[in-house]
Amino acid sequence: MARSVPSGWIIFTHSRPLVTGHFKLDEGETSGAEGPAFVLRHRNLNSHTTDPMSPRETPNTGPSTSPLSTSECSSHNANVPEDRRENKDDDGEEDKEEEDDSCRDEGFMGMTPLLQAHHAMEKVEEFVHKVWEGRWRVIPHDVLPDWLKDNDFLLHGHRPPMPSFRACFRSIFRIHTETGNIWTHLLGCLFFLCLGLMYMFRPNISFVAPVQEKVVIGVFFLGAILCLSFSWLFHTVYCHSEGVSKVFSKLDYSGIAFLIMGSFVPWLYYSFYCSPQPCFIYLIVVCILGLAAITVSQCDFFATPQYRGVRAGVFVGLGLSGVVPTLHFVISEGLIRATTMGQMGWLLLMATLYITGACLYAARIPERFFPGKCDIWFHSHQLFHILVVAGAFVHFHGVSNLQEFRYTAGGGCTEDGAL
Repeated sequence: MARSVPSGWIIFTHSRPLVTGHFKLDEGETSGAEGPAFVLRHRNLNSHTTDPMSPRETPNTGPSTSPLSTSECSSHNANVPEDRRENKDDDGEEDKEEEDDSCRDEGFMGMTPLLQAHHAMEKVEEFVHKVWEGRWRVIPHDVLPDWLKDNDFLLHGHRPPMPSFRACFRSIFRIHTETGNIWTHLLGCLFFLCLGLMYMFRPNISFVAPVQEKVVIGVFFLGAILCLSFSWLFHTVYCHSEGVSKVFSKLDYSGIAFLIMGSFVPWLYYSFYCSPQPCFIYLIVVCILGLAAITVSQCDFFATPQYRGVRAGVFVGLGLSGVVPTLHFVISEGLIRATTMGQMGWLLLMATLYITGACLYAARIPERFFPGKCDIWFHSHQLFHILVVAGAFVHFHGVSNLQEFRYTAGGGCTEDGAL
């Protein structure tokens, strides 16, 4: 049956009913003696070719009832006559990558709603996996930028530069070379914060001079909390950028000085309780030395790996400045009283822990003898952190014993009594 149709349309006639599950009859369908005739629009899959198919094109003899698949896009476009691809001739040869993307888009649009939903769920699962696993992977030491290279005996497991504070803080839940450094001082900070609050809220009846004693012990807690806070923050964000690394490294070194100065305050207060003048002089000297250490630590060269030994020496020297008041105390009170009532044993243990940690840090032991074996756990910086927390707690225990002794002896300063 003959029928006039617009150019680019194809007429199919059949003498028997058709399965029309994937074809849509146009509004202008007609019926004739040979059976129902319907019009099927040709959907051009080439995003740059808009001319319809020639009416002289004949369909395949096979009864295809499905739209073109993604794999058929390129072959179909190749069968279009040359005179029907004017845009392609004018613009030049199509880029294969763009053509494939167009085919994928058309393939997605040709999916059934169920397939589209399944594809969307796969995308969601892929996104959740990326969020859970993180968008970065640990890298070896030799590919780190210079400003992130600190210990060349730690060969693997380093974080890459991450210029995002959110990514840096999320990294504390990942396993890398800084995981132990972060958590040792983060947990230590929370421990001393809780311990300090409990101590400050003790009833005043437990103290001879509640205000003074809470202030001097509070100074120690403040120094410990600042030191541990600056430390875990530095180890968390120092991979952000070179500028951020420099700022937080200076805070980290200042925190060490604050801890040392804060540790002197309660010990000098109780040890020279009946001799306020030398107590005041020693406090001034310690504060001057501490401020000097903080000033030096603000220099950019102070944080470089070449000055690792200098850093350790500065803070060990600041701590060893306590040898002078210690000798003064032992000479004035006697060795027996100094080791029993004066808690000199705990003070010496604290000094041993601090100095041992600083020496391990400066010499990079044990990773120096086992390169690549202590990348994640038990390298020198982690051991240093653990010993710092242990030394601070030992010092607090000794100061608590001094406070208990002062409470038992009362506020008087007799010759046979208190220190």
